[in-house]
Amino acid sequence: MTEEPAVGVDVVIAVHDVTRPIARAVRSVLDHNGQGVRLTVVCHEVPVPEIAAKLPDAHRDQVRFLAHTDGRRSPAGPFNAGLEAAEAEFVAVMGSDDTLAPGAVASWFWLARKHNADAVIARLEHDDGRVVPTPPTRPQRRGVLDPVRDRLSYRSAPLGLVSRAAIARLGLRMDQVAVGEDVGFTTRLWFGGRVVLDRSGPAYRIGGDAIDRVTFTTRPIVDELEFVRRLVRRTWFAALGLVERRAVCVKIARIHLFGAVLNRPDPDWWTPEQRADLASVARAVLDAAPGMTAVLSRADRALLDKILNGSGSAEELLSLARARRRHGHPSTLLTSDPWHLLAREAPLRLMAASVLMR
Repeated sequence: MTEEPAVGVDVVIAVHDVTRPIARAVRSVLDHNGQGVRLTVVCHEVPVPEIAAKLPDAHRDQVRFLAHTDGRRSPAGPFNAGLEAAEAEFVAVMGSDDTLAPGAVASWFWLARKHNADAVIARLEHDDGRVVPTPPTRPQRRGVLDPVRDRLSYRSAPLGLVSRAAIARLGLRMDQVAVGEDVGFTTRLWFGGRVVLDRSGPAYRIGGDAIDRVTFTTRPIVDELEFVRRLVRRTWFAALGLVERRAVCVKIARIHLFGAVLNRPDPDWWTPEQRADLASVARAVLDAAPGMTAVLSRADRALLDKILNGSGSAEELLSLARARRRHGHPSTLLTSDPWHLLAREAPLRLMAASVLMR
């Protein structure tokens, strides 16, 4: 009688739509990453039989299905349910339109064991092969990473492996918000755990099939950036050192605050209420990390000032958001404070590190 292999990793896939390519995601786990893995599919606001019917018989019998109903659009609920149901040493979460390259889970698992790590950050690529160069770590760094020196905040999602012991120790949960549910989770993990990067192993592949990804839906600023307000109010976040808080908040400004403007290109969308809400979040970020603006580029600082003062037309706001994306222009390379031109978070070093990650 053949003994069942021990389960070392629980893989959790959350799905909320029967049109998602769930069979492909499941196949990438069971056919190419199944050794020592248990797969759970959490059916969020969709009947389990409808999702199960999408799978071939051989795969359906190897999957644990969980039903989750919470009346929310956030993926936090089903992912939290899957994490709570996990029993293995490590857990990995996946989107239903994403896939894992063959051998990815084993690569993460043995790297975690080698370094006694709480988390392994997966190498990311799009399904067309384009590399996602985050986090922009020190290029020669191997082993346990430093959350500030290796710019871990630029990886917002916990894609890869997380130990269940770390989840319990740090009290990690996804936030029940419309978007950014995983930012608080990962920030706490990066700054509170032993983290390594699988720099050259098989990739986590981001699918491009879903046209209704929650992340890409335009919503009011108060909903879009609620996760930022929650993060900067956390007791554990306030207890971080100033350098650590600055590292996190610079990333929040560049990716989330400025991105919220760029992703809303219709001037008519920017009502006085929306601009006031954006300014309020910007002030909360600045208050959480005094001095963080020194490493911003001149173009970044111009946009931030426009956000804060709320004056001028929406067209001016949008023009500044586009200007900061002109990579290589002096205004995007030079810092607003010249003494910080070569700082770790300044554009020159950040861009160089990003290039070396590709």
